[in-house]
Amino acid sequence: MNAHADIAHSTAVGPLPDAHPRVRAKKVGVLLVNLGTPDGTSYKPMRRYLREFLSDKRVIEWPRAAWFPILYGIVLNTRPTKSGKAYAEIWNHERNESPLRTFTRAQGEKLAGRMAGEASVVVDWAMRYGQPSIAERMDALMSQGCERILCFPLYPQYAASTTATVNDKFFEHLQAQRWMPAARTVPAYHDEPVYIDALARSIETHLATLDFEPEHVIASYHGIPQSYFRKGDPYHCHCQKTSRLLDERLGWPKGRLMTTFQSRFGPEEWLQPYTDKTVEALAARGVKRIAVLNPGFVSDCLETLEEIAGEAGEIFLHGGGEKFAHIPCLNDSEPGMDVIEHMVRRELRGWID
Repeated sequence: MNAHADIAHSTAVGPLPDAHPRVRAKKVGVLLVNLGTPDGTSYKPMRRYLREFLSDKRVIEWPRAAWFPILYGIVLNTRPTKSGKAYAEIWNHERNESPLRTFTRAQGEKLAGRMAGEASVVVDWAMRYGQPSIAERMDALMSQGCERILCFPLYPQYAASTTATVNDKFFEHLQAQRWMPAARTVPAYHDEPVYIDALARSIETHLATLDFEPEHVIASYHGIPQSYFRKGDPYHCHCQKTSRLLDERLGWPKGRLMTTFQSRFGPEEWLQPYTDKTVEALAARGVKRIAVLNPGFVSDCLETLEEIAGEAGEIFLHGGGEKFAHIPCLNDSEPGMDVIEHMVRRELRGWID
């Protein structure tokens, strides 16, 4: 055999495997993604969750050399116990999980039911931090034949520390794929009429069940540091626009709907006015009846159930207020699901009939 024949023999392709035995019918995946949840309220799962969350450069933008000694030397040694106690107060003991996981699962299941007429659509859900992870559920969608995936960060108002970090993780996992599905993401929907209407209907429905009429209704959004806003984050503007459109939709007297920001962390100045300080000031001013809602949260969670329904209510009542109500998030209610379905169908145009 000559040299050319030797080369040809040595590089010959062996028998081909069966033609793509794992390839299934072409599908379109929809992945709902919420913030995240610990697996339990004890020290270890809380520490694991907080470590992942607070190590995210989108969440804490300080230089790693300055932040990590604080994170690993102080925060992760003290905060897991404190946060665990807070989670224990709102824990879904029947399912042994946080309410955020319960509601996000329900949203995924109900959206799947609403999309059942679209044979090619597969709906799943994931968490940015904790389980089920974005990577795990993306793999599950691709294993079912999804060649196109729509990622839906469940945040009406865009922030780099929420929406962007979900998209980061989504595309990071795509980079690891040899056969990469086509991808889309759902943008912020802070001013979508269907969202504003759902909020207004939720407020009106809940207020009708109360035995009092609130003098003020507070729209409390999760805060971000002022420094993030100064760098160009549109979150503050999105929140203000949501409140303005909601105020117009409700048609209330000027000043009845108020906008505040909650959940500040660390020494930096955050977006103001602060929710806890506002509630305290209203009580001191002689206001006796208020209600609070959380338009920036798609599902009730620690920040709405423990921080607002619990802590903010205590602050107001201890300060002299007489009546306090927390208006639930849209969760998996019909108006809430209308919003999610509307956004999904809009962003799937061209992918499904």
